[in-house]
Amino acid sequence: MTDKMTGISPIIRIAAKGDGVTEDGRYVAGAAPGDALGADGGLVRGPNYVVPVCRHFAGASREKVGTGFSSPAMRPQEPKCGGCQLQHVGEAALAGFVSDRVVHGAAGQGLVAEIVAPAHLSPPGSRRRASLHASRVGGRIALGYREAGSHTIVDLAECPVLVPELAALLGPVRQFLARRDGRLAVDVELTLADQGADLALKGLSVEGLAQTEACLDFARELGLARLTLDQGYGPEALWEPEPVTVTLAGVPVSLPPGAFLQATADGEGALVAAAREWLAPEHLGVNVVADLFSGLGTFAFALAGSGRETKVLAVEADRTAHMVCKAAAGARMLPVAAMHRDLFRNPLLPEELNRFGAVLLDPPRAGAREQIERIAASTVARVVYISCNPASWARDAACLAGAGYRLVELRPVGQFRWSTHVELASLFVKG
Repeated sequence: MTDKMTGISPIIRIAAKGDGVTEDGRYVAGAAPGDALGADGGLVRGPNYVVPVCRHFAGASREKVGTGFSSPAMRPQEPKCGGCQLQHVGEAALAGFVSDRVVHGAAGQGLVAEIVAPAHLSPPGSRRRASLHASRVGGRIALGYREAGSHTIVDLAECPVLVPELAALLGPVRQFLARRDGRLAVDVELTLADQGADLALKGLSVEGLAQTEACLDFARELGLARLTLDQGYGPEALWEPEPVTVTLAGVPVSLPPGAFLQATADGEGALVAAAREWLAPEHLGVNVVADLFSGLGTFAFALAGSGRETKVLAVEADRTAHMVCKAAAGARMLPVAAMHRDLFRNPLLPEELNRFGAVLLDPPRAGAREQIERIAASTVARVVYISCNPASWARDAACLAGAGYRLVELRPVGQFRWSTHVELASLFVKG
């Protein structure tokens, strides 16, 4: 609580959007747990504060490490990149934030997990996909993330969260776009595939032979795995020397432009490991698993591979992802049956679900209310729920709990390092 003599208020936790919070409920931008807020609004840094590693990250505007408070004068502000919110928070406090987001989400619905695993944090330099923006600002090209709460683009000179192969493209992409005349507003998607960097540009018009050859020369010189352009009619691969793939659980899978991929291979590994452990054949009465919202097959191939003798039904609404998963399973002769079905409009019914020994689902951020209600009405013994949104997950988890499922284990995962984006793996067991 606030010391009435000095006016000092300790920071006790980090809120969902990254602000520090005092015991009396005040929100302080750029504060870490263990910091202290002075009566003048300045900060004394505590043991959980670390110096941000990126020049584009700006913490609190008035601070001092050690004892005593800063003067009211504002220090010069660097651009605040919207890619990270928590670079000023040390490893232990960062893991605590990730874990708290998940545990508090469950508690908000009256749920307590029997086991909460330590939070898994992906390391720096491990992000294998990123969505950036580029525009001409004052005669030069700005390329980067947007500032928090703004359309202003932070022109990136570095990005410590990206894998080196993608970070190395920032300068060349900026130079390539700078050769174009006139106004420019381009969305830039970077993905690391098996063959190297996959670059997609949306909003860049290419007309005539000269501009087409310039794009091809650019892709060739950088050794891109693929260069995709979307000029308003959908993505088209302009350069792709060999088919682009991503390996999922040892299975090379075709990577369509814009397809969903877990942000880091490290984070994907943590989520897959949980699913494989919880859905090992010895835990299943019927060795058939339904993988719902299966995408390219991240979990389906992990559950069906390595001689596990588990049959998987992979259900996905996106036709392209469905076809890719089906083709990869057929090429490797894996026991994965792919079904094209919109689970929001047409969820699997209880009588269909009752055939499976377990269900795994990894829905979008909005959750899977309609499908969860059907699962809750089924006799499925085990449910593994992967989520990128603790709030929608908790709502769905409450539905399962109301139908007699126990929340056996929670595994928080922070693969979007230094951001407030949190993911989780959870296990529910009937009865």
